[in-house]
Amino acid sequence: MQLEFQLNQLQIKSSLFLTTPRKRFNPFMKRLNEREIIDLFTSYIDDPLLDKVKNDDVVIFPLRNGSLKRMNKTSSMNIVLKSDMLVESTDVPKTMKPWQIARKAILACVSDFAAKGIRPYACLISIGIPRNYSRKNIASLAAGFARASNEYNVHILGGDTNESKELIIDCNMMGVTTLPDSKIPRRKGAKVGDLIVTSGKFGYTSSGLKIILSHLSAEKKFRTKSISSVTLPKPQVEFGFKLAKYFSSSIDSSDGLSSSL
Repeated sequence: MQLEFQLNQLQIKSSLFLTTPRKRFNPFMKRLNEREIIDLFTSYIDDPLLDKVKNDDVVIFPLRNGSLKRMNKTSSMNIVLKSDMLVESTDVPKTMKPWQIARKAILACVSDFAAKGIRPYACLISIGIPRNYSRKNIASLAAGFARASNEYNVHILGGDTNESKELIIDCNMMGVTTLPDSKIPRRKGAKVGDLIVTSGKFGYTSSGLKIILSHLSAEKKFRTKSISSVTLPKPQVEFGFKLAKYFSSSIDSSDGLSSSL
C-alpha cells in the first residue's frame, strides 16, 4: 500500500503527538514504503515506552500487581501484544475461500508470537465486510476463525464489525509470559559468528503465489505444497515455543529470508 501526502499538510492535534516530528523527513517525498510510514508516525509520538518496544514482531512490556512498570525495571510477568491487518485486494489471492482467509488472519499473529517463544492467549478481531458479502461467506469466515482458535488454543473474545468496500480483517492478539526479559529473543542481538537457523524451507509461498496469480503449471507434489503454503499455512509454532529462549535473536520470516536477514 502506498500513501501520498505532503508533510506540510499533515495536522496532528491529539495530545499524544508532538507538533513537529522528532527527526526530519524529506517534505518532497510523496511515496513512502511501509517502513517509512511507520517511522513517520513514530516520529510524532514522544513516548519512551514506544522507543523501547518498537521495530519488533510483538510488543512486550512488564506488568506487576495490575499496573505497568517502567521499562528499566524487572517484572515477574510480561504482557505481549500483536496487531496484524489483512486486506483482501493486497493480501488474498482470489482462489482463497473465506474460511482460509479468516484462519490466515489469525495465524499471522500466532506466528509472530511463536518467533518469540510465547504462547498467545486471546485475541480481538475487527472485520470490515462488503455490503454484498453473502451469509454463506460470513459463516465461512466464522468457521475459519473457529478453526484457527481450536488449532492454536487462542480464545476469541470479541472485536468490532463494520461495512467496507472490501474484506478487511484486523487481529489484535494478547499473551503473557514469565520468561525473564533476557530470555526473550528480540530482532536485535545477533552477532558475527552466530549460526542462522530456520524452522523450514523457503520459496514455497512465493512459488504458490506465482502459480495462482499467473496460472502456471508445475509438478503435482510441488504445486500442491506451494499453493497450500499460501492458502493453508502451518507456522512451526512448537519450534519457536521450545527453542526461542536459546536464541540470541529471532524474527518471523513470513516476508521471506532476504528481508528477514
